[in-house]
Amino acid sequence: MLKLPWRQRSIRTQDIQRQVVMMTSGDNSDLLGRKALPVVLYKSENFLVIDKAWDIKINSNDPKEVTVATQLSQMFPDLVDTSTVHGFRFVHRLDYATTGVLCLALNRTTGAEINMAFVNRKVTKHYLALVRGHVSCLVRLVKIAIGKDSSVKDINKMCTTENPYCKAPRMAVTKMACLERGFYDNQPVSKILMLPFTGRTHQLRVHCHHIGHPVVGDFTYSNRTDIGPFRMMLHAYRLTASLDNEKLDVTASDPFTSACDKKWQPNEICLDYIEAVKRLEAEIEEY
Repeated sequence: MLKLPWRQRSIRTQDIQRQVVMMTSGDNSDLLGRKALPVVLYKSENFLVIDKAWDIKINSNDPKEVTVATQLSQMFPDLVDTSTVHGFRFVHRLDYATTGVLCLALNRTTGAEINMAFVNRKVTKHYLALVRGHVSCLVRLVKIAIGKDSSVKDINKMCTTENPYCKAPRMAVTKMACLERGFYDNQPVSKILMLPFTGRTHQLRVHCHHIGHPVVGDFTYSNRTDIGPFRMMLHAYRLTASLDNEKLDVTASDPFTSACDKKWQPNEICLDYIEAVKRLEAEIEEY
């Protein structure tokens, strides 16, 4: 049973709205540049959990590129593990444009343990998104395989098996609940909660596109037309993990409020977060 959210953290975040940080001394200026720094949500001997900014890679083989790994190496030089390729053990991934909860294991033993927890489905991830249109269903299951879109050569794009160019598809399952309906920049938009039960590349974005409600600001899955918003509106909101030595339940701030972005104006509350989680738990099916 999934526990209700808790708000006690080793380090609390006050607001998702970040200051763009420009380092002004030494090599930090060249390395960090004008990328927003990650916010620390939780830190222990075993884990570092951060709130990732938008439009930044987790790591890269290009040492000159600003990534989450290069930022963390400056913020926490004592945590850099030279036995790893990029200095840190990221236990899962977030897309370049996706924000939110990102977990790192700080030692090899913990990394192996949480990797097994992912395999055994003892890790739960909750995502928030603003999607185009007014979602009619309060709760729905999206269950359709995802593969590589072989018709696209210049970018990494996935698709469902409805696309005849879908290559090497694998089953993907996402549970969705509608939290709010309203308008973003005067266009109809819904705020949804998503729980993925598989971890395919671009799964949530592809499933949103599949049901006719693409994520606001998703350049790739809008056929490169949705360029108005300042970011893609997909956010990793919460992560829980049931481990032998440490229980994780970490929640980031919610960036999809009118206080954070005045262009988002909800006018109908469909489900609150706690009720939505209960509904999604009740609807889980074996697959």
